[in-house]
Amino acid sequence: MIKMVALDLDGTLLTSDKQISPRNEQALKALHQQGVKIVLCTGRPINAIWKYIEQLGLTNDDDYTITFNGALVIQNTEKTVLSQKGISKQKLQLLHDFAQTNGLPLDILDFEAVYPITDLKRSVYQQMLNAKIDFVPTDFDQLDADDYSKAVMATQPAILNDAFDRVTDEMFETYHIVRSQPKILEFLDHDMDKAVGLEALLNHFGWTFENLMVFGDAENDLGMLKSAQVGVVMENGKDEIKRQGTDVTGTNDADGVAEFVEKYADFA
Repeated sequence: MIKMVALDLDGTLLTSDKQISPRNEQALKALHQQGVKIVLCTGRPINAIWKYIEQLGLTNDDDYTITFNGALVIQNTEKTVLSQKGISKQKLQLLHDFAQTNGLPLDILDFEAVYPITDLKRSVYQQMLNAKIDFVPTDFDQLDADDYSKAVMATQPAILNDAFDRVTDEMFETYHIVRSQPKILEFLDHDMDKAVGLEALLNHFGWTFENLMVFGDAENDLGMLKSAQVGVVMENGKDEIKRQGTDVTGTNDADGVAEFVEKYADFA
């Protein structure tokens, strides 16, 4: 019995112009009113997606969001933290040195702000994110010795392709590395992804992955697609992602989410 539906945003729930279509909105609101938990899963902070939370009416006391690709699980209205796991500045030193050696930009995020690293190449992440979150340009050496949610490299796809080819074995052992968008390469703690945040939320409600349906399209959705009872991949997702899910639905621009949930009967 499916009791929770978790959805990636870009390339999944959102259309190419970053909107939730009327049909998708109606389908998810109907499930929410039936008592099914609707959970948005994103690499962004909650403030950056607040308009979508409001649009879907996910403002009850028991509504939560998975942010920073699983590193932070947060209650929507009071912003209370259910689960939080970051990556240390010490661990990020290796990534900074890699960016410096290869002439790459780097933005490091804690759970409240973004820190474009000023001793490296200039980043385009702020223009891409276009969100209500503070950007605080900082030299890496001046960063506090705290835990951070993730780091991102934001630049042209061809440059990121080349950068990925240069990633060392030590980096793969240290970080969970995902290409969340063509222009964004993300680095999280090695054991972190959206499935980790979802597991914490499922445990909170006394449920398991057998009660979970997820929708995704990209590398940073793989963990939850493979873990959930029902893992639905968008038609616009890559073939290697589709092979990891249980089902494929229409594209993000053709109400693919609504198309699937409208015909699926086994909801709580």
